[in-house]
Amino acid sequence: MELKIVELVPPEGCNVILCQSHFIKTVEDVHEALVTSVPGLKFGLAFCESSGPCLVRHSGTDSGLEEFAAKKALEIGAGHSLLILIKGAYPINVLNRIKEITEICNIFAATANPLQIVLAETEQGRGILGVVDGFKSQGIETEKDVAWRKEFLRKIGYKL
Repeated sequence: MELKIVELVPPEGCNVILCQSHFIKTVEDVHEALVTSVPGLKFGLAFCESSGPCLVRHSGTDSGLEEFAAKKALEIGAGHSLLILIKGAYPINVLNRIKEITEICNIFAATANPLQIVLAETEQGRGILGVVDGFKSQGIETEKDVAWRKEFLRKIGYKL
């Protein structure tokens, strides 16, 4: 077994959701869930098929995001992994819909941070062991930091 790391830096203004799924139907089901969750959502998704021709299946509403997702999914190459890039919404807007899809087994990350995807590669293929999401914690928030957090959540409309 060999350990590998694939770097993923989301395109400007994008969030990434990295999942594990289990069936070719995932592409259409996730596409439908996304377009019905947030009107006008721009996204690209790619699914690593793990049997038959083992292709990267893809879809989306934004050709640039779809192309990015497909190329990055091929680089990841882990069977049944699913990569979604969204623009114009946050993961919080779509995660529950994605979790409701019967093919979704696991969600590894939902973030705008750079990711390091930790993979194990064997003679058979690749699997995602986990992710490094963003950066190491630097300290504990102060009262000033609490005030900033609360103000930020109100500024973006998630709190009254």
